Amino acid sequence: MHVPPLPVRDGLNPTRLVLPHDDATVAAHPTALGWLLARFPDDAPRLHEKVAAGEVVTGDGTPVTAATPYAPRGFLYLYRDPPDAEPTVPALADVTVLHRDDDLLVVDKPHLVATMPRGRWVTQTLLVHLRRTLDLPDLVPAHRLDRPTAGVLVLTVRPQVRGAYQTLFQERRAAKVYEAVAPLPAPGDDAFPRLVRSRIVKERGVVRAQEVPGEPNAESRVDLVARDEARGLGLYRLEPRTGKTHQLRLHLASLGLPILGDPFWPVLLDDDDGAAGPDGVPLQLLARSLTFDDPLTGRPRTFTSQRRLAAWPADRVRESQP
Repeated sequence: MHVPPLPVRDGLNPTRLVLPHDDATVAAHPTALGWLLARFPDDAPRLHEKVAAGEVVTGDGTPVTAATPYAPRGFLYLYRDPPDAEPTVPALADVTVLHRDDDLLVVDKPHLVATMPRGRWVTQTLLVHLRRTLDLPDLVPAHRLDRPTAGVLVLTVRPQVRGAYQTLFQERRAAKVYEAVAPLPAPGDDAFPRLVRSRIVKERGVVRAQEVPGEPNAESRVDLVARDEARGLGLYRLEPRTGKTHQLRLHLASLGLPILGDPFWPVLLDDDDGAAGPDGVPLQLLARSLTFDDPLTGRPRTFTSQRRLAAWPADRVRESQP
């Protein structure tokens, strides 16, 4: 496991930049600072300040100066400044800790909270918030939930155990159960539970994943567990067998049952944070539970969200579920 030469600072990891090795770039930039200034011209004044303060270092921790030579395939580390206009995320106050020990932190993530810094969300993210408030600088997610999705999220506390738990999720050895609110199927369509299989691809720079012809690489079990005939809505239990981007949202939409509050399906809305549906309702998708055999102890572990979907009140679940 590679250890960055700069520590976590105020909840944020240093940014790692890889120096290109193509001939044109190497010829154009004899110094590391010269490449940085060309790569981020709008940040030139701040980059000069950071270099003068010794806050830009090479892969071995050596501070970069104006004379530091360009090293193809080398690394530079620095702390990027958070965006000036990052919106406050009130939902961070609603993060609930479900479990904590020396190895794991399990939380109940609210809707509209980004898991990790990315794009416009940097300090107002779950990871940075928890590192700061719980004084856990080495905290890292073992898996991820999209910003619009709420529910169970597992994070590792110590670097020594990070690989074991991340591998657990990468190898799909954790059983995940989600709940979603979506329209009822057409009359006569009672084929539930059903297995949905398709080929899903996510192209870089394209906001939505899409289904394409070819060998299936995504599989979800979909079950209708409760009905609200008056509103024409159903409560669905979803069990992804694979982990493709937008998989559950896309599979329900492909059945003609787009999840309530989804800004991507059936119509892509002009929403710059991709979080709310046409009526401003958050995506009604909840990671209800996670079950796995602990990779360190072998013991079975289950974590369950205590949240509910706003479009499906608790009393309606009790009345409608079989």
